Order: sequence, then structure tokens, then C-alpha cells
Amino acid sequence: MVHVLLRRNWIGRLRLALTLFGLPYTVCTPGVKYVTDNNVTQSQLNATHVKARCSQYPGSDVRRFPVPDDKVNWSQSWAQYNPVRYTSLAVLKKPVWADPDISSFSPKFNTVDGAVDRTSFEGSYKEENGKPLNPHGRTGLSGRGLLGRWGPNHAADPIVTRWKVDERGTKIHHSVSKLPILQFVAIKRKDCGEWAIPGGMVDPGEQVSLTLQREFSEEALNSLAVQPSERAQIHERITKLFKSPGFQAFKGYVDDPRNTDNAWMETVAVNFHDDSGNSVSELPLQAGDDAGQVQWVDVDSSFPLYASHSSFLELVAKERKAHW
Repeated sequence: MVHVLLRRNWIGRLRLALTLFGLPYTVCTPGVKYVTDNNVTQSQLNATHVKARCSQYPGSDVRRFPVPDDKVNWSQSWAQYNPVRYTSLAVLKKPVWADPDISSFSPKFNTVDGAVDRTSFEGSYKEENGKPLNPHGRTGLSGRGLLGRWGPNHAADPIVTRWKVDERGTKIHHSVSKLPILQFVAIKRKDCGEWAIPGGMVDPGEQVSLTLQREFSEEALNSLAVQPSERAQIHERITKLFKSPGFQAFKGYVDDPRNTDNAWMETVAVNFHDDSGNSVSELPLQAGDDAGQVQWVDVDSSFPLYASHSSFLELVAKERKAHW
């Protein structure tokens, strides 16, 4: 508790100093709680748009144009706004998962454009000069950054959980909350070193249910690299678990550090729970290409996670009546 209070005091002093000097600020802190209700105030909306305004864009030396909280909303007039324009070289090389530059094709936004779903879970989004505008406001950076699609980039995040048990198979309860402890499969991302839910992008025309199963198999079980006999066993158990009724923890905009003014992440996060502990729990975890490490991790509010993933797990813990 002491370290939390010290951190809050430090953040408060920093904000006060910046305010006295008339400078904008956006402090990125771990463990930020994100609002998922649609009926939110503007201040709550800005609170869900924090990591998308962190000063340095991931995987680059590019620094965003600073956006203060009161200038996030596009409805706020701001003639001085001059976002940095940046799209990574990896995207500009035109891989199959990326759109061409906006000047060379005419995408149809707010609809299904061929095989690419350009609709947003946030509802209809605005366009300006032929480019889509981030529904959560300014980020200090235009272009696509590391994201392939103009507008929403759809992902799926499978949250696979089990109960933490002792050697006799009895559920372990937390000493403070007295609630049973959940564990989930977490990967350590290679790109930023943060722990995360093993998710990935929805392919054009792909059902989200298939994305959830595919991404978990590839990232947490490294199904692409195992022997055919092992792959069959993995497929059988994964299919059984992912055919069970899952709990949709979240569906919407993700406060992701890769977001820009014109491209942003949205996801569907679904919890698949191995209640008996004899399904996925018995499979050996093995990190795939995008993951540096993979392991079962206790679900706990003190464990920092990538983007908005902590908020997804909080909803899962509440649904399962587990410790958070």
C-alpha cells in the first residue's frame, strides 16, 4: 500500500509541475483501470485513451505530438495541433495483412469492404480528408504506425483460465480476499517485453471463434512447430475447450500504444475456462514465434499487463467469482 501511495504522490506532483508551467501531460501508468460501459463521461473516455498517447511510439524513435486531456476529443477546436506522420517501413512494404497507402486506393469505411471488415464496435466513426478518425480522439500521431489497416484493426484475445489448486486438487483461496485464485495463460511479447493475453489479428473473412482458437494454439502451444502426432492431440483438446460456452469479457476499442489518429485496435476478448483442470491444463505450454515466454499466471490486480488486458481479466475474475 505504501508504494502505491508514493506513486500517486509522485504522479500528482508531476502533474502539478507541468500545469504550473502550462505544459500538457499524459502519464502512462501500469494497472490503469479502463471503462467498458458505453454511457461514459468525456473525462472517463479520455481515461481509456492513455497508452495511445504515450510520448514515444513503440518500435521507433518517433515521438508523438503532446495531446493534453482537454484536447483529446475531436470536437475541441485546436488549430495548433500538428500530429507527427508515421507509418512503419514494415507496413509500407505492403505485406498481405496491410492496406496500400490511402492515396493509391479508395477503401469503404464503416462497412465490410470486400473481405475486410472496416466497421467499428464503437459505432460509426468520422472521416477527414479521406482518412478515418480514431473514435477516442487525438493521439499525437497520424498515419498507421505499426498497424496494417486504416481505421479499426480487429483482433481476438482468448483468455484461457483454470483454478489454482494444491497437490490434492483443492482450490487455493487468497489470504486477503478469501476468494479462489484463477490462473490464466500469459505470453511475454517479444516486441515490448510486456506480459499479455495470447491474441492476434482476425484474418479477412475469418470467424472470430476460429481466430481465438488459432491464436491460442500458435502463440501458447506453438502448434505450428510440433510433431503431427502432438498437433492432433493439441487440436482435439483445444477444439473441445473452445467449443464450450465462452464468456465474452470485452468487445470494443483497445487503449493500445500502437494506435494512431487514423488506425486503432479493437478486440473481442473471450474467456474459456478449464473448470475441471483436465483439458488444456495438461498440455505443455510452449511459446510461439510472437511470444518470448508463456506460462500460467495468477490472476491478480497487481500483475501489470499489456494495453487494456488487465481490465479484461478483472471482468473475468468478477464473472467467475474469483480473487482480483
